[in-house]
Amino acid sequence: MHFLDQAKIYIQSGQGGPGAVSFRREKYVEYGGPDGGNGGKGGDIIFEAVQGLNTLIDFRYAQHFKAKRGNHGRGRDQTGGAANDLVVKVPVGTQILSEDKEEIIADFTEIGQRVTMLVGGNGGRGNASYKSSTNRAPRQHQPGEPAQEMWVWLRLKLLADVGLLGLPNAGKSTFINAVSNARAKVGHYAFTTIVPKLGVVHHKGREFVLADIPGLIEGAADGAGIGDRFLGHIERCRVLIHLVDISNEDPASAMNTVNEELAAYGAGLADKPCLVALNKVDLADEELVAGFAQELLDAGADEVFAISGATGMGIEHLLDKVLGYLPDQTATETNAVEVEDEHEEGHEWSPI
Repeated sequence: MHFLDQAKIYIQSGQGGPGAVSFRREKYVEYGGPDGGNGGKGGDIIFEAVQGLNTLIDFRYAQHFKAKRGNHGRGRDQTGGAANDLVVKVPVGTQILSEDKEEIIADFTEIGQRVTMLVGGNGGRGNASYKSSTNRAPRQHQPGEPAQEMWVWLRLKLLADVGLLGLPNAGKSTFINAVSNARAKVGHYAFTTIVPKLGVVHHKGREFVLADIPGLIEGAADGAGIGDRFLGHIERCRVLIHLVDISNEDPASAMNTVNEELAAYGAGLADKPCLVALNKVDLADEELVAGFAQELLDAGADEVFAISGATGMGIEHLLDKVLGYLPDQTATETNAVEVEDEHEEGHEWSPI
């Protein structure tokens, strides 16, 4: 399954059905007169957050959503039937933005949340509704209200309690595989993770969702590497885990590089609680670990956790600390569908 977190789509509600112009003409019936019914209402466009979706890939192949128009009125005072509403299903965490991306129209944070984006037009009046004591045979009618239409952007921000970040090859994929049910790709080269991954962590009777995003490099805010486009997926996290590779010659500089990119991105990421973890300590002696940990503390880290994603060393203590940032009795439900590390070659695809 390919991962897509942005899509531009066109939506249109249904037009109202026209009213009918009809006159009653029945053999052996003494009185006639107008009997044209009203038109039916057009369908609404409704967005609904559903369980089991983790990507907007479906909107790559279907980008136009049009509700049906209402049925026209008929003779014998028959009102036209209303059209069915068109329900567009999106993953939890989806935001609907205006065409210029300046306004957030809707934000789906719960399963089952529904928002009516466009209302279908009301049906037009038939000629029977115009009958009066002075207008006994009206022939006027209404065509029905027009449809509403607009272009909108869908932007997905994965819902996770904890976000995992760091430079490329800091061991994030190994870490998320070690603590959760994720099956992230691991390799001895940078950018093995090219799309966000979700994993559910079970620890001491609690569970929470952990999100891993592609590594950040210096200049990510300006588009270097994969850029910072995936940082939106950790905007909703309660706490961040910053992995620093101990094999890096200057771990303090590595930590500051990522922190600077978070500050450049904005959205409050630089102000979120962040746990700094010195990873791959199984590859170094205790003296080196202590020295690098002190460098990170001097560079601004509140606390440094010495861990190894490969061996599990120190991970339990780190997870204990994470639980302190989560609400009591947190049980975050998820039906996360694991996203395979597939990516189309070439430039980034855009729906427009």
